[in-house]
Amino acid sequence: MEQRMYVCIDLKSFYASVECVERGLDPMKANLAVADPKRGKGTICLAITPSMKALGIKNRCRVYQIPPHVEYIMASPRMKLYISYAADIYAVYLKYVAKEDIHVYSIDEAFLDVTGYLSLYRLTARELALQIMEDVRESTGIPAAAGVGTNLYLAKVALDILAKHAKSSMECLDEESFRERLWNHRPLTDFWRVGAKTQERLAHMGILTMQDIAHADSGLLYREFGVDAELLIDHAWGRESATMGDIKAYQPKSRMVSRSQVLLRDYAFEECELILKEMADALCLDLAESGLAAQSLTLRIEYSYETRQEPSVGTTAWKEGANTYEAFLLPLLKLYRRIVKRGQPIRKVTITCGKLVEEGGWQHSLFADGAKEQKERDLQKAILEVKRRYGKNAIVRGMDLLEAGTARERNQQIGGHQSGE
Repeated sequence: MEQRMYVCIDLKSFYASVECVERGLDPMKANLAVADPKRGKGTICLAITPSMKALGIKNRCRVYQIPPHVEYIMASPRMKLYISYAADIYAVYLKYVAKEDIHVYSIDEAFLDVTGYLSLYRLTARELALQIMEDVRESTGIPAAAGVGTNLYLAKVALDILAKHAKSSMECLDEESFRERLWNHRPLTDFWRVGAKTQERLAHMGILTMQDIAHADSGLLYREFGVDAELLIDHAWGRESATMGDIKAYQPKSRMVSRSQVLLRDYAFEECELILKEMADALCLDLAESGLAAQSLTLRIEYSYETRQEPSVGTTAWKEGANTYEAFLLPLLKLYRRIVKRGQPIRKVTITCGKLVEEGGWQHSLFADGAKEQKERDLQKAILEVKRRYGKNAIVRGMDLLEAGTARERNQQIGGHQSGE
């Protein structure tokens, strides 16, 4: 069987690099941070340049955490510009491999299955990766790092742990070299899909390294982690069964629609109800635009970090599908009032709609007013058409004009950040 070869490419400090290129600066030498100055010094930097990281500044730091003696440029986020650059870089990948062999993992990271192209180009996987990295730099000015591996996991680990710190910005791993170089690497959270809580649970078992996992009692791991233990054990040995074909063929068993919002200040219980109403309105329009309705929703309320309060999470469900504001709002507010810790400052709200069905694809209640529901759906379609033509703020509800409202500002953002328009 042919040995598969994967390349995982990461665009270095992508947002910050784009801002440097736009200013004619060297992304590897300039001091620049991408952050919204309107949000104050407590806002999180979306990216900082490598030269700032070399000073010991953490990538996702808050503005006030940047030492006052460091001179740097603060660039406001321009999400549309970053998406445009990402599209141009994807076009570079397409010069070398077909889209079927590319998996875009995030806006600044992608996996490429280069197995079938090495004989065509008469290059090793390492040489091809370096050529693609150089092409990206020449075409867009954006520096990249790459990991090469005999499976997807090893390519990702080679990138995350080794390549990003290598002079060449390139490293390669197979199962044997993985065990030689990384079996005793710490902390475990540096490895793909090992979070802080997993590391803590392993530490309580006396397991501190990948070698420890590989040699641990598998029965003990399965009792602690359930089916997730299989992934831990495979990764400890440098194994990964998933292929690019598996990723492309994957079909989720259920669909969800979700909206999340980090608030720029602490919100009181009553104020946050306005945020819920705005988010419910937006979610209903999302569902209507897709021709879907929800039969359940999950609400997650997170509190100000200083309170050390655990998030409040709750779910509610109903038999009839809902995608209109009136049908959606009452269950949401009831759930909110049931789970929220009153008196605690709220900083983040997430609403997830589940059990999605095609619009009209459910049994209506005998007590439902079908004509009224159809009128609301027709109104939603009209609103969506106006927003498509004239912008999301062409039609807003009166509540959106209140001081605590955020909908109008968020309508001008992409992913919760300034679009740059």
